[in-house]
Amino acid sequence: MVMQRYLLTYIGVVLTLNLHHLIRAIEVPRDPSIQESLHQPPTITKQSVKNYIVDPRDNIFIECEAKGNPVPTFSWTRNGKFFNVAKDPRVSMRHWSGTLAVDFRSGGRPEDYEGEYQCFARNDFGTANSNKIFLQVSKSPLWPKENLDIQEVHEGAQLILACNPPPGLPPPAIFWMSSSMEPIHQDKRVSQGHNGDLYFSNVLQEDSQTDYSCNARFAFTHTIQQKNPYTLKVLTKHPLNETSFRNHTDIYSARGITERHPSFMYPVGSPSSQMVLRGEDLLLECIASGVPTPGIMWHKKGGDLPAGRTKLENFDKALHIANVSEEDSGEYFCLASNKVGTSRHVISVIVKAAPFWLDEPQNLILAPGEDGRLVCQANGNPKPSIQWLVNGEPIESSAPNPSREVTGDTIMFRDIQSGSSAVYQCNASNEHGYLLANAFVSVLDVIPRILAPRNQLIKVILNNRTLLNCPFFGSPIPTLRWFKNGQGSTLHGGNYKAHENGTLEIIRARKEDQGTYTCVATNLLGKAQNQVRLEIKDPTRIIDGPKDAVPKKGSTVYLVCRTIHDPTLRLTVSWLKDDVPLYLGTRIKKEDDGLTIYGVSEKDQGYYTCVASTELDKDTARAHLTILDPSLNRMTLPKARPDRPRDLELTDLSERSVRLTWIPGDDNNSPITDYIVEFEEDRYEPGRWQNHSRYPGSVNSAVLRLAPYVNYQFRVIAVNEVGSSYPSLPSERYHTNGARPEYNPTGVQGAGTAKNNMVISWTPLSATQVYGPNLRYIVKWRRRDTRESWSNRTVKGDVSQYTVTQTPIYTPYEIKVQAVNDYGMAPEADTVIGYSGEDYPKAAPTDVRLKVVNSTAVSLQWSKVYPETVQGQLKEYRAYYWRESSLLKNLWVSKKKQSMSFSGDRTRGIVSRLFPYSNYKLEMVVANGRGDGPRSDTLEFTTPEGVPSTPRYFRIRQPNLETITLEWEHPEHPNGNLIGYTLRYQAFNGSKTGRTVVENFSPNQTRFVLQRTDPISRYRFNLRSRSQIGEGEPATGESPLPLNEAYTKPPRDIATQGWFIGLMCAIALLVLILLIVCFIKRSRGGKYPVRENKDVPLDPDDQKVDNGSFDYSDEDNKPLQGSQTSLDGTIKQQESDDSLVDYGEGGEGQFNEDGSFIGQYTVKKDKEETEGNESSEATSPVNAIYSLA
Repeated sequence: MVMQRYLLTYIGVVLTLNLHHLIRAIEVPRDPSIQESLHQPPTITKQSVKNYIVDPRDNIFIECEAKGNPVPTFSWTRNGKFFNVAKDPRVSMRHWSGTLAVDFRSGGRPEDYEGEYQCFARNDFGTANSNKIFLQVSKSPLWPKENLDIQEVHEGAQLILACNPPPGLPPPAIFWMSSSMEPIHQDKRVSQGHNGDLYFSNVLQEDSQTDYSCNARFAFTHTIQQKNPYTLKVLTKHPLNETSFRNHTDIYSARGITERHPSFMYPVGSPSSQMVLRGEDLLLECIASGVPTPGIMWHKKGGDLPAGRTKLENFDKALHIANVSEEDSGEYFCLASNKVGTSRHVISVIVKAAPFWLDEPQNLILAPGEDGRLVCQANGNPKPSIQWLVNGEPIESSAPNPSREVTGDTIMFRDIQSGSSAVYQCNASNEHGYLLANAFVSVLDVIPRILAPRNQLIKVILNNRTLLNCPFFGSPIPTLRWFKNGQGSTLHGGNYKAHENGTLEIIRARKEDQGTYTCVATNLLGKAQNQVRLEIKDPTRIIDGPKDAVPKKGSTVYLVCRTIHDPTLRLTVSWLKDDVPLYLGTRIKKEDDGLTIYGVSEKDQGYYTCVASTELDKDTARAHLTILDPSLNRMTLPKARPDRPRDLELTDLSERSVRLTWIPGDDNNSPITDYIVEFEEDRYEPGRWQNHSRYPGSVNSAVLRLAPYVNYQFRVIAVNEVGSSYPSLPSERYHTNGARPEYNPTGVQGAGTAKNNMVISWTPLSATQVYGPNLRYIVKWRRRDTRESWSNRTVKGDVSQYTVTQTPIYTPYEIKVQAVNDYGMAPEADTVIGYSGEDYPKAAPTDVRLKVVNSTAVSLQWSKVYPETVQGQLKEYRAYYWRESSLLKNLWVSKKKQSMSFSGDRTRGIVSRLFPYSNYKLEMVVANGRGDGPRSDTLEFTTPEGVPSTPRYFRIRQPNLETITLEWEHPEHPNGNLIGYTLRYQAFNGSKTGRTVVENFSPNQTRFVLQRTDPISRYRFNLRSRSQIGEGEPATGESPLPLNEAYTKPPRDIATQGWFIGLMCAIALLVLILLIVCFIKRSRGGKYPVRENKDVPLDPDDQKVDNGSFDYSDEDNKPLQGSQTSLDGTIKQQESDDSLVDYGEGGEGQFNEDGSFIGQYTVKKDKEETEGNESSEATSPVNAIYSLA
């Protein structure tokens, strides 16, 4: 087993090394001189498509082009056999190409050249194959002649007009027209299916007004063929000219068409299935019949339709999914619904896949003795088979090659030798298609070549990043080194960075970097070199640029622009106005150090930019002129946030500082008060902008203090009283040189996580404190108060802790953490004290003494443990205690352990919140940061009797007006012998309270019924349990609000109430007025209709009076037929006149919450009472009013 593991590990290491070597495979540069001089196997560059359909009227061209060195020659096979081009006079091959041309100008049939073609390109180093090209000639066959019967169909029935187009190549496009060449109108009811048939969900009479002809358009031949038209006869119950249904909302019911449940015309049967290939488009179709015309909805079982790739077509009858993938397989269903019902059809979609590349083999260029591999990985459904060929022949039948090993989809080459160049083909195929890829393996011996021009002169501005290019090529891959001024040491590190492609990067060009640089490329076959001369130039700078100005109209303005530049470079100064070159004339003159504008006017207002440039760099400065017209009063403009600053520029580049200059944006009528400069670095926290500094709004340039080894990028934000602008666009990046760190990590501490370790942790340096590459931390430690030497370890800069192992228990250590990078060390770090890990305490508190304080608390005293037994920092003494039992019989208690902590080095404490009348046990421990030490001896104690807890489930109910019922249960914690209960209660009504009544009950009583003496007042209750010690906490409550507030109001004499007296007076006054009116009318001879007999009908006037008199009474109170209405104004009473019961519906008068009378003034009487009267009498004051009206 051990040997197997060793072998697997060894194989893994070898494969890793080989793969790493493969990454360095040679790439041939695109340099024409290299391409033309190197031998190279053929590569197919152009070929016709696999399924190639041609127009029979044109000549045929089958493309095949390839490149290689020597130039390849071409041959073809047709249907798997050699195709002799020279023997066919119509066939020729293009010069320097393999493209076949078949010319039919002298006759011949294109169909004779149909078949499968394959091109082969050969030279001395291998053979490349094209795909197999299947050539077919486009066909547009005629429609077979047929006589079509008249289609008779009942109105409302479904109909399918079949198209059945002739099989063309490619298939034709189908459309329906009438014989008069008018397109057939299609909609939700009538539409064409994907198969070309025309579907009617239901036929209407107007469908017979035209005929229907299917047309096939063939794209290649540009011809349209028409099928004989269908004639449609619709049998209907209603002629078309009938007008009864013209404005009817439902045309079907108007025509007498029976409504019909939806059913599917396509697909036929349920369910159906459909297969589609990965990458193709899927079209699902559901066409339904029914009356009314059904609507179609699409769903996918177990999920949503694919987002972004789904489109509904053909009036929602077709679901189109583009670029199908395996995730689109599953069950789709369409719902056809109308107001009659819903039908459903399920379509199972199966996604297969023709082969597709996962890793296509690539050309491989190796030097003799190198290793490499070709990989051919493809996937599909079903999974494709992989076949390797070499130079067009199966690899199994090729000559053996000891350096080649084929394992499935990979060919490994080990220690390849000259003469092994060849072209390999990988064929991945399954039942749905195939992929063919050519990849050559070229073995080259090439001495190094430098591809750059020789002896270049490079000029660069001081402090700029510089690239010295030295492109090279060779096989084996050469190593390249740079030297300066003939020095022997290779340039790499610090200010120099050598790239694998041969480029030397100078991070920041300094004066001392000027000189001659030599690049040398070396491999086993030789070496090549080239020289580059570098000159460092001073930057071009505008030291005094134009300033914003507000001159008066007609005045003269001078815009200054003073510059400095490298004297060896030619300086050009130009001016722009609003970013357009400024026209200079007699009024605008350019001076040596500025620009003068005479007689300024409104058209001179704008931005002026001074541009100082040389062939290597340029500098700009900008100012704005605002022309003031004294004749106009200035308006107060709205204020807004300033526009963003722009045109950021870095100048005066130095080791620890740089000058940042910007052009202010418009202040938008509110002066800019501040500028905030932010920076971002891309090494440690890319994309995070941090505040750098803040400057007053009067400046547009600032010297920024920089940290070493930071790739800075700056932006500026303007601030006014309205707010902050958007940040400016970032400046160019500036990379400062490295230096040794100036700071050490902060937050250094040491603490153990186990008894034999100490974890030293710290806060790492920020990105601007690193100061150089390869940041590391030197972690030092030693035991305090010893003379032992410092132990140290160096860790990477992204680490923030280090664990020291094998430490003694809880020992103090001196700790230092010092930063270091490639430029040196930070200053000596400060020493902090840390401790190694703690172990559990070894001793328990001794001499533990206990004293009962009261029924719920005990006091403790103990002796301290020796410090050396704590084995850590003493955190606390802790008492563990638990309730063993209660002194009451049959009372279950929880024995869960509880604890009480006593922080620090104390010797006494109190344990509280105990249960009275219980037996307890207690143990003491000492605790440190690791945990508890051993337990002390167990102490037992008993708490005395206490007062009981609150009675449980105290409930107050009021079943009626006379009694209140109280119920409760025994307290959860009796805390002693329960001797009874004490109830205190008192009545209250609003703010008034009665005297307190005390009731004592036996311990077994848990119910009490209070007989109310006051049916209106409510009661407050206070119930306590009693033991021999005293009473416990109370359970309190109040009697509930009664269901009807009439029970809670004190009885009062209604006759003495003011509102009732007023009401009676008003009624009496109203009755008196009505009586006076009646007597006046009567004295004038007014007549009132009186029915003498129930059979005598009323005249119209009587009906009016009758209707007006009795509309307000209910059925039971209508006067008996034949009775006379009382005219004497009296109100007959069954009871005394004082009683209000007669005015209500029941036998008891009721009052509202505020005591108001709510008995209704109705005329309702018992049935017997009403029937016993011979005349209709008013039974209420209201009825009296109506009877007298």
